[in-house]
Amino acid sequence: MSAVKVDRAAQRVQPVQFVPPVPPVPPDGDPFDALGDPNRRAIVELLGAGGRTVREIADSLPISRPAVSRHLRLLKDAGLVVDQPQGTRRIYQLHDQGVDAVRAYLERVWGEVAARFRLMAENTVPPEAPVPPALHEVSEPRIAKTVARSTRATRFRERQ
Repeated sequence: MSAVKVDRAAQRVQPVQFVPPVPPVPPDGDPFDALGDPNRRAIVELLGAGGRTVREIADSLPISRPAVSRHLRLLKDAGLVVDQPQGTRRIYQLHDQGVDAVRAYLERVWGEVAARFRLMAENTVPPEAPVPPALHEVSEPRIAKTVARSTRATRFRERQ
């Protein structure tokens, strides 16, 4: 696709070539390194609800605005966050392609392990609490006193 540009000084028409947008550059950082910090994970969780400014993020976390900016830069370098200028501010939001890449990696590595674990956890009956030995089964008097106290404490808790 081409457009026309008019050179007013020379009064001649010159064709202008359309340049397609440049595809995104692959991230410089490792998304898993970026997610290794609890503050950055908290920022990702906040951005999951929608775009926010540095100030809004800093107000929600116990860290300063400069610290939030550094964390956002690392998340941006890892391809997890993008920013869009809006007047004098920048609105940060999760980068869908970066998040999808992390999700695809985890699915490729773990496969169905997470689903299997959930099924096993949901269908496993927890073991019953161990029954304390009866007083007559305990041979030493000192241990018998401890078992008796423990049994009384258990019965007291059960009544409440």
